[in-house]
Amino acid sequence: MTINTLQAQQQLIVRQRVRMMVNQYEVHAANPDGSEGGLLAFAQQKRMAFKEQVTIYADDSRSTPVLGFKARQVIDLGATYDVTDAAGNPIGLFRKNFKESLLRSTWRLEQPGHGEMVGRESNLAVAILRRFVDALSWLPYHFEFVLGDRPAFSVVKKWGLRDRYVVTIHDPQLDRRLVVAMAVALDALQAR
Repeated sequence: MTINTLQAQQQLIVRQRVRMMVNQYEVHAANPDGSEGGLLAFAQQKRMAFKEQVTIYADDSRSTPVLGFKARQVIDLGATYDVTDAAGNPIGLFRKNFKESLLRSTWRLEQPGHGEMVGRESNLAVAILRRFVDALSWLPYHFEFVLGDRPAFSVVKKWGLRDRYVVTIHDPQLDRRLVVAMAVALDALQAR
């Protein structure tokens, strides 16, 4: 994956791979018909880690890191996650708003020079069901991220045996690396 190729995308498909000791995610370009295109990135998160960290690589060989995100604190309900490029330079950050997330998950996402975006589950009924009935955690959900009153991007979890997300980017100025990090985090961190 090159940054220019990723930055040109308007829609991405994120798919979770099921593995025993790690969470893995494939990030694909979306074809015009909505099907999966080429692999753009591959993410891996160790389960049960003391301090949450996810590394995103150029492909599934995991030889070339592209970016990552890491919690500033050890296990914190409102932890802030710093998103950095492969050299450790900041791309942005995100955090879950614990109080607002009691009924409907709410995230805050910042890109330097671009302002703060707020993302929350669109359907309150689904959000409440997912919270209070553990057996329904597989229910699809839809997050809308807005910058002020403008749509920035959305993440929609689709029905299926494996977790699959369609990410649609509305704001052309958004750094797609930050969007990829947030989309992966929604799956990797949502139950925390």
